[in-house]
Amino acid sequence: MKRALILLLFLAACKEEVAQNIDPVALTEEAVGHFCQMNLFEHEGPKAQVHLEGLPGTPLFFSQVRDAVAYQRLPEQSHPILAIWVNDMGAPGATWSEPGNENWIDAKTAHYVIGSSWDGGMGAPELVPFAEHEAALAFAAEHGGTVTRLDAIPDDAVIAPVSTAEGEDPEFEHRLKALSDKTGG
Repeated sequence: MKRALILLLFLAACKEEVAQNIDPVALTEEAVGHFCQMNLFEHEGPKAQVHLEGLPGTPLFFSQVRDAVAYQRLPEQSHPILAIWVNDMGAPGATWSEPGNENWIDAKTAHYVIGSSWDGGMGAPELVPFAEHEAALAFAAEHGGTVTRLDAIPDDAVIAPVSTAEGEDPEFEHRLKALSDKTGG
């Protein structure tokens, strides 16, 4: 019995707990958006990355910050979220066409401009993140919108459907309802 206890203590001492690295990963040409599966460099505007428990070094990338926040709020994640990083659009050199490959800030501490005149990389309204509150206020003064924190962003700013005037089909709702009726939905 004494040997078994010693063996258990030895094995427990040998088991080394290694914390998962959740540092932001630099954007590369291989990075693709989680939802769209398209190369991130093909889309303008700020990007996001989400680090999941058990998937070290392989974050989910998002073509728009809005999409990462939507992902965070949806109940279907396969793994717990450990960290979300977003581009700091107030960082030196950050532009809408080139938001930066390494200027990541923690999504929880960022200041977001919602409702601005700028659309994100996938053509939907964007949540524009800034590390500094003053930079967010200056962007909102120039491009419209309001400044808020992550936990105060309303769900309809990230999950609501996006309508566009271009190519909008006035019969879409009717066809969608008819299809839903046929499938029992």
